[in-house]
Amino acid sequence: MSTVLEQLVKILELKAIETNVFVGNSQDLGFKSLFGGQVLGQALMAASRTVDEQRHIHSLHGYFLRAGNANESIFYEVDLIRSGKSFSTRRVVAKQGGLAIFSMSASFQVPETGFEHQTEKPSVPGPEGILSELEQARKVRDKVPEAIREKLTIDRPIEIRVVDPVDYFDPHRRPPLRYSWLKANGKLPAQALIHEAMLAYASDFGLSTTSLLPHGVSFLDPSVQVASLDHAMWFHRPFRMDEWLLYVTDSPSAFGSRGFNRGQIFTQDGILVASVAQEGLIRKINPPSPQDSMKGLVT
Repeated sequence: MSTVLEQLVKILELKAIETNVFVGNSQDLGFKSLFGGQVLGQALMAASRTVDEQRHIHSLHGYFLRAGNANESIFYEVDLIRSGKSFSTRRVVAKQGGLAIFSMSASFQVPETGFEHQTEKPSVPGPEGILSELEQARKVRDKVPEAIREKLTIDRPIEIRVVDPVDYFDPHRRPPLRYSWLKANGKLPAQALIHEAMLAYASDFGLSTTSLLPHGVSFLDPSVQVASLDHAMWFHRPFRMDEWLLYVTDSPSAFGSRGFNRGQIFTQDGILVASVAQEGLIRKINPPSPQDSMKGLVT
């Protein structure tokens, strides 16, 4: 396991401080606000700590309420809404400074067998031979704004390889469809919860910005504000985050400064393991002064 991946695993592992109350550390990814995927992963870990180990997450629905501070710890309060014979429902509120920054409902299920079907995995090039986002960023390091240069070019715990990537410095209008390969940058423990929380974390990368593709702008554009508003996720089948997964995202609608985005996640051999939906804020704003050009950006 790489050092940066080990650090992420530690960030996702929470400390219990009271009954059904947990605290987790934060990670600064170079943006003013806390990365939403971190809160998703930690909230899932908190909820999972209150259910039987035999029950696994099958769905979560969350709302980002306030911008989080990447330099402060987060407290997670879990309500045990219901524990039935087959399903357990939990509600999680994440707080900083006594204020809620995120709320989530999550449902867990005991393993069952039944009807099965799935959509087919798109036919796209595999991850082999595609440069990672990190490698792409390092190639244009001198063009990256100084305020976020170090954060965008350091080693990452999740490797992402985008098929036909966008040139963030010269974006062109294109259909709102993106294919990305992703996996943890190293071997993970066998515990399913680690892989589930890690996928929740990674699922927020690039999802909101899919709705920007038809408009020829990128998250680096100082006249555009981008932020995750909500996040829903369904876990269909077992998977491993330390093996390649294909993340297919599309955006069927944008209106009212909100872009709607969907995602499907497949294993390399075509098994659909998860689905995602999210609305993101994509707001046109007045360009700030050069010294403030990178403030207020989240992904």
